Amino acid sequence: MSAVAVFAALSLAACSSGDGGSDGAATGTPDGDSGDDVQLVLAIRSLSNPYHANWVEGAEIFAESVDKDLTVLSDDGDSQKQLSQIRSLIASGQTIALNVDPNTSSDTQAIVRAVTDAGGYVVTQWNKPDDLLPPDVGDNWVSHISFDGDESGYQIATALFEEMGGEGGIIALQGILDNVPAQQRFAGLQRALEEYPDIELLDDQTAQWDRNTGYSVTQTLLTKHGEDVQGIWAANDNMALGALEALKAAGRGGGEVPIVGVDAVPEALDEISSGENGYLATVTTDAWWQGGAPLALAYQAAIGEYDVADASDEQRAFYGTQFLVTQDNVDEHMSAPTAEELQPDLDDPFLRSVGPIE
Repeated sequence: MSAVAVFAALSLAACSSGDGGSDGAATGTPDGDSGDDVQLVLAIRSLSNPYHANWVEGAEIFAESVDKDLTVLSDDGDSQKQLSQIRSLIASGQTIALNVDPNTSSDTQAIVRAVTDAGGYVVTQWNKPDDLLPPDVGDNWVSHISFDGDESGYQIATALFEEMGGEGGIIALQGILDNVPAQQRFAGLQRALEEYPDIELLDDQTAQWDRNTGYSVTQTLLTKHGEDVQGIWAANDNMALGALEALKAAGRGGGEVPIVGVDAVPEALDEISSGENGYLATVTTDAWWQGGAPLALAYQAAIGEYDVADASDEQRAFYGTQFLVTQDNVDEHMSAPTAEELQPDLDDPFLRSVGPIE
């Protein structure tokens, strides 16, 4: 039987099952539970973003591997909506195994408290306050996973600067400013700028991770800086693709201004492969892995296959593997993994850990 993705627009009455506590048991807890009472849940920002769409595909591969349904919550970048959806689901009384990408760092504590207080199990990704770690809340916050944004921001910046011959002006599109990867990737750009003194950062603005905003911000900056803009650094591919459309609209497409981004969304990979419009590089964290492996980890904790109490510090908060994608290796990253290819990471979600988050 196949797992079914349920795209939820939840409006359930708010109430709390409330019998769990951060370390305690509620319905469907690990004491010999078969997993029948555990609901698999994926909470993402946008179904229209190809990056998060790949999360869903990865989560579906895991759900099918354990013959369970999958509930997908999409919040459109609205933090209150994200928390409300999760609380409504918890109110159903079922134990949830949640894989979530909180919109901002300040959202994370409320989400994990809501889940753990109800006896659910949660793995968070990307965003959390620097001074908050899963052991501070309890064993039901199973793990936090992120990726070294400083390194990805640095890698795409150096690819851009080398293409520019080490000189010229650039503009930068940042993500949501209260967002850990946005901050880390911009720090990586600044690190690269120190190594290339003849590259000038003409301007930087947030485009909120959004393609349409990336288009409008780039239009504004092209008007402001004109021909001085010789390269565009974007903290994600969505904004970079918006910037590419703005370049075309300004009559500067066709590769005149090189562009880089992060996330390896399909359209960006197509651009890198074609080489026609100056899209040089992106970084992939493997969105299919991000959808599937952390969900597997939360589920394994929920059914008692994985004992969080025995976990190492690295297992409670770790950086995952990421890859720089250029025209040299883009073909390796253009298609979804098969269930067989992803299965080792579902069986052992720590296979791609490259070190603890401290």
